[in-house]
Amino acid sequence: MIHVCSLAKLHETVEATGARHVITLINGGTVLTRPSNVDPTNHLFLGINDIVEEIEGMVAPDEAHMLELFEFVRAWPRQTPLVIHCYAGISRSTAAAYATLCALLPERDELELAQRLRHASPTATPNPRIVTLADAALKRDGRMVAAIHSIGRGEDAFEGAPFSLPVS
Repeated sequence: MIHVCSLAKLHETVEATGARHVITLINGGTVLTRPSNVDPTNHLFLGINDIVEEIEGMVAPDEAHMLELFEFVRAWPRQTPLVIHCYAGISRSTAAAYATLCALLPERDELELAQRLRHASPTATPNPRIVTLADAALKRDGRMVAAIHSIGRGEDAFEGAPFSLPVS
C-alpha cells in the first residue's frame, strides 16, 4: 500500500500505517526529522522544488531524480506500506505516487491509475514535470501525461488530506 501525505502529517501517517519506507520530495533546505522507525537506508530524499521548468536558484525535477525514485520503489519489499510525502501532499507527492503505480504495474492502463488517484484524493494536482519525466523513463509514450491531464487539476487546498493507493 502507498500512503501519501504532507510534511505536517508525515510522522502520524508513518505511525498509523506501520510504514518502514519513506520517499520525501521537498525543497533541499526544508527541515525534516525522519521518523525514528524508518531506517536511513529505507528513506529516499529528493531535494526538489515544486516547479515545472528550470528556474535559477531552484532545483527542478530531472531524469536522475526519476531514476532514483524508480530504483527505490522497485527495491521496496511491499511487506510494509510506503509513505510518499511532499510539503503539502498535493503536487510532488501525488506525481511520485502516480509514477510509482505506473512503474510497479506496467501492464495497467495509465488512465485507470490516474482515475484511481483522483478518486483517492480530490486535491491531487500532480506536478506535470514529474509526470512527464516518469512517462519518458517508463516509455509510456505520453499516455501518463494525457491521463493526468484528463483528470484535471484537483480542488484548491493549502494541504491535502492523507490518502492511500493499493499497489494492485
